[in-house]
This record gives sequence, structure tokens and C-alpha cells, in this order.
Amino acid sequence: MNQPLKVAVIGAGGWGYQHARAYSSRKDTVLCSITGRTEERTRKRAEEFGVPYYLNISQMIEEQKPDFISICMPGQQTFAPTMEVIQAGIPLLAEKPLAYDRKEAETLIAEAEKRNLFFAIDFNHRYSTPAIMAKEDIEKGRLGELIFASWRFGHGSGALDHPYLNLIEAQCHGFDLLEYLCGPIQSVMAQMTDKSGKNSYSTFSIALAFQNGGVGTFLGTFDSSEFYPLSQYVELNGTKGRIWMEDSVEKYSFQGVDSRRAEVWNSAFFHDEERSFNQNLDRHLDALIPALLRGEQPPVPAKRGLRALELAYAAIESFETGKRVEVPFQGE
Repeated sequence: MNQPLKVAVIGAGGWGYQHARAYSSRKDTVLCSITGRTEERTRKRAEEFGVPYYLNISQMIEEQKPDFISICMPGQQTFAPTMEVIQAGIPLLAEKPLAYDRKEAETLIAEAEKRNLFFAIDFNHRYSTPAIMAKEDIEKGRLGELIFASWRFGHGSGALDHPYLNLIEAQCHGFDLLEYLCGPIQSVMAQMTDKSGKNSYSTFSIALAFQNGGVGTFLGTFDSSEFYPLSQYVELNGTKGRIWMEDSVEKYSFQGVDSRRAEVWNSAFFHDEERSFNQNLDRHLDALIPALLRGEQPPVPAKRGLRALELAYAAIESFETGKRVEVPFQGE
């Protein structure tokens, strides 16, 4: 295509703003509309970007005829709008989580596959500079064989409206990133607590076994603070070295097993985009839009959202039964 892709954003919330910002700033895309659920907020958001607004997806598709749609709806309300876009046959990017219900997620994937539709999900932790560097070092063989991996992600929250909201909505990033870097998770065993009084299991820990023989630890909490140092980190320890990532975009280091010195990357003073979590989306789009234009598969297919949900429900089963649960991996 010689013309920029016409992109419509469904969702007028905070992360919907980031999608609108990203598409409106690219040379290969043009933002054509904002669709939301409430008129005042949707109208204001559309006015910010100088585009029409809609409260009806079908009307937006009929009038705008977008080439691509980004869906940024609350996780428990994403099934119907996502299905509507799929049934319209329009390539799409969905925010995480893909769904809260496994059957709904499976249905979305099946309907997209019937149409051979480009269907991506925004697991944007993959596109932090530290994660990109980690993937490169792993593919070069610098880590060696994985021995253990650790994920920790915690901050505060208000009232929660689902007993496993943190596990499904926030920590799906961890499931995806660990499998992206370390390979499939073979089994899980979970402990959870609801002692915070939020009527939800807002903090949990999971023991992981990877298919390649490594093990892992996974801690997710909504009972902490984003102001604490190292509110999020990833550690990968291999036979040849150690990878360390801090707060998604802040720091990366690699250290060989026999070296007293580590190679360290820090975001640069004059490069604000390197310190911005929001820019992970832009880096994802740098890979996604060219793939779409070339007729290739998404760099992060929506099936990864189904896989994260499978891992979450395996953890729930483990917690409820007190047993380790196997999580077969069916591939991409």
C-alpha cells in the first residue's frame, strides 16, 4: 500500500489515548476515528486528535471503512467489540487480556482463523529495550541453558471486581514474557492470599517448571506500591550467565558466569522515549505495521493471549486443589 493505513481506535480510556497517540504520530498510519461507550469522554478524546467519534462500532466501520482497528476496552468487556470487528473481517490489535473466560478467548481465535485474519495482542513488555536486548543475548547463546527465571511485578490498587483480576489482567504480561524468553511453561503450583480485604486474591506466588528443565518463581501483587524501587524485575540465570531487567524500561545487565564485570544498559538522559513504558507500544507497532503491510503474521499473535489465560486458569486450579497442574503447550 502506498497510502497510510486508516486506523480506528475503540476505547476512549487512558490506554486508548496511548493507541490514538501512537497511530496519529506514525507516517505509515493515520488515525481516522475514536469509538467509545460514553459520549462526553469519547467526544473529548476525538476532539483532542481532530477525528470523528462514534458510540456504535458498526456505524464507525460502515462510515470510516478502516484498514485496521485497535481495541482498548476493559478486559471483562472486550469480547463483544472484539467479535464484532472479527466478524467484519478487519485486521485488529487487541489489548490484553484477550478475555477473562477461556471459551470466549477460544471463540475469538477460532473466528479469526476461519477468516485468516491478522489478529494481534499487545503484550508490550516484549518491546522494552531491556527485553529486546535479553532476547538478542539469549539467541546468541550467551545465557546458556536456563536454570531459573524470576518475575516480580507489584503496585497498589483500589477495589477489585473479580477474584483473580490481578492474575488475569495484569500478570498476563509476565506469563507471556517468560515464555517468550525462556520457552513454554510445563506446570504451575500456586499460593494466593486475599488478606488485603479487596475481595480478590490480590497477591499470589507461583512456582513454575519450564519444558526445557528450568524452574521459575512468579510473584504478582496489588498490595505494594509502584513508588518502591524494583516494583518490577526479571532475572534469568543460565549456565553461561545472568540477565537482569529493572522496571521494564529502566535497566538491563548481562554478566558472564566467570566475569566480575557486568555489561549494563541504562536509558539515556536525552532519550525520554527509552524511559517511557508507553513507548513499548510504539516499538511494538514498529514491528506490527510492517508485518501487516507485508501480509505476514503478527509479531505477537492473539493466540498468546489465550495461552496466558490457560496459564492463569492452571494457577487457579492449582491454588484451589493444592496440586501442581500441567499446562500443555499447543504451539503458536
